Amino acid sequence: MSSEHMQIGEVAARTELSLRTIRHYEDTGLVIPSARSQGGFRLYTEADVARLMVIRRMKPLGFTLDQMRDLLDATDRLDADGELTAEEREALLERVRGYEGDALQKIDELRVQLARAEDFAATLRARLNPAPPGPRP
Repeated sequence: MSSEHMQIGEVAARTELSLRTIRHYEDTGLVIPSARSQGGFRLYTEADVARLMVIRRMKPLGFTLDQMRDLLDATDRLDADGELTAEEREALLERVRGYEGDALQKIDELRVQLARAEDFAATLRARLNPAPPGPRP
């Protein structure tokens, strides 16, 4: 096995994804192992790990598998050695900008949700640790 290839267990450890999740992403076509060992084991490269990290970051923001696939397609085409026309490149960049905007919106929504959760926790904490009664007039 080449030093540039990793087996699925190492990829799982590096990405903090389960083996099952990585295999699911392979089944859905989001990440295809770059090679197979002589024994048939999946082998991944740094580029495969980077792709899985994109997916891992998109998942908690609620992006669908189709959206992940669309973004990865756009970035793959932007990164490919093939020549793109200026119009094709701009259309791909616009797709990526759209996902950036969606991510920023989801981040804002999560910040609101987090603030509400912190307020709720503070309310419970105040209930559990009431202020000592002061002197009564």
